[in-house]
This record gives sequence, structure tokens and C-alpha cells, in this order.
Amino acid sequence: MSDATTIEWTRADDGTSGATWNPVTGCTKVSPGCAHCYAETFAERFRGVAGHHYEQGFDLRLWPERLELPLRWRRPRRIFVNSMSDLFHEDVPTAYVREVFEVMQGASWHTFQVLTKRHQRLVELAPQLPWPPNVWMGVSIENRRFVERADALRQVPAAVRFISAEPLLGPLAGLSLEGIHWLIAGGESGPRARPMHPAWVMDLRDRCQAAGVAFFFKQWGAHLPETAGGDRISGRLVLLDRSGRRHRQAPPVTAGAEQLVRMRRVGKGQAGRQLDGTTWDEYPSDRAREGPT
Repeated sequence: MSDATTIEWTRADDGTSGATWNPVTGCTKVSPGCAHCYAETFAERFRGVAGHHYEQGFDLRLWPERLELPLRWRRPRRIFVNSMSDLFHEDVPTAYVREVFEVMQGASWHTFQVLTKRHQRLVELAPQLPWPPNVWMGVSIENRRFVERADALRQVPAAVRFISAEPLLGPLAGLSLEGIHWLIAGGESGPRARPMHPAWVMDLRDRCQAAGVAFFFKQWGAHLPETAGGDRISGRLVLLDRSGRRHRQAPPVTAGAEQLVRMRRVGKGQAGRQLDGTTWDEYPSDRAREGPT
């Protein structure tokens, strides 16, 4: 939990600072996107360290003493809720989830981002929760098997509904962007990272543009395609070609399949945020923030 964060899509474009708030920590895996969870890796480093916040590792734990923390932050912030957990985890009591939402409702000067992979419980609890305009609700979708999470999200009366396609592990065929205001896409980082094919993320970018959905490209991740372009961004981007138009074609896999693209693994801190020479860091429009559609 931090009064500041380096998560790009939590830092606001209008100068509002970003923060994380973890009234719950710890989680369990539910889908392939969880396989190399950064939060679990971090928390487990401290398992058994007496007195540390993560003395219990990544075991689920409620922190009621943290509930009112946003109310004490007087300067407006964009706050990622439970960066170290999932608020809709089945072991988080419904009453506790409601308390978290009531705090977000009371802290109306902040903007809260809630992200879950547990879409079924989200839909189950949504009618029991307040949905003030400062709460953005999102679901993680890593491959086509889980596009139904977006269908569930559309049932939620959040002012802003967003999708986190990170780590993007496959094409999102069948994903409808109807009723979605924002899509974040990115590749996986870390020593065991799985590569993200450029075609997958380019398709999402094009579909967002066609549907009028704000698109935020976070990073290529540990595997940087030679087709990528751009300059170093915040010390995180190192590319072979600044133009972003390095043409190195390869034969298609099969007719109608994705084109082969050469990929190279990059070092730590070089995960790359430019897509085809452009930094895509759009945010939901003010019109979307006025209320649910």
C-alpha cells in the first residue's frame, strides 16, 4: 500500500497523483493470467518475517484498520484498490466488500479503480453495493476463454467500465466492446514471461479506435518484437528502431493466421510502452465519467 505508485494507468493524465490501497491482501489463482503473479512473488519473499505486513505471505488477509485511509488523504488521488489482492475473492465477506465501497463513496474527491477476475461474484454482489461516479470497475481478460468477464462487467452500473488485457496471452476473439469505456493492454514481465504477439494487441488497438473506446498500451513486457518502435519512455523502453517501422517480414503460419514476427527478450526495466511508434495512453473521456450508459 502506498501514497504513490508507479502503475502507469493509475497515474492520472491531469496531474492527479496515483496511489494504491489494500484493505485486503493475498489471493489465489483462478486463470492463466495468475500464473506469474507479481503480487504473490513480492509477498512470498517475506513469509515468516516476524512483524512484516506479509509475514503470512500471500495468504488472504483482511486489514480493517486500513479501511479509512483514503478518507485521510485530502489531496485528490486516483487509487488502485487492492493491487495485492482481489476484492471479490470468495473469502472476502460481503459485508466487508460493502464497507470498502462505502468508503469509496464517502471519499468522493478520489477516483477508485477496482479490478477483478472474479466476474461471477461481481455480478452477484453488484446490486448490494453503492456505485458512486468516482468508482471505476474493471475485469482482467488474458485470452479468449475469459471474454465472458466483459459480459458480466456490462451488467455493473459503474460510471467507467474497463478491461485489463494484461498479461495478454492470446487474441481476444469474441470480445465485445459495447458498454466498455477503457481498455488497457500489455505484455508480461519477469523471468518466466510469456510473449505477447503484436497481432493480438494491434487488433485490440484497432477495435478500440473503431468503437470509440479509450486505449492504453502499457508495455510489451519481457519480449520485445522487432516490429515495435519508439524511444525510451521513463527509462523503460529500449528499441532497435526509433522509427517504429522496422519491416522484417516472415511467411504466414497458415492462410489467415497471424504473421510470424521475430521477438527478442529484453532486460529488466526495458518493457517498452510504444506500439507502432506511438505511445497509446488514452484515458476514459469526461463524458464516460458522467455516469453509466
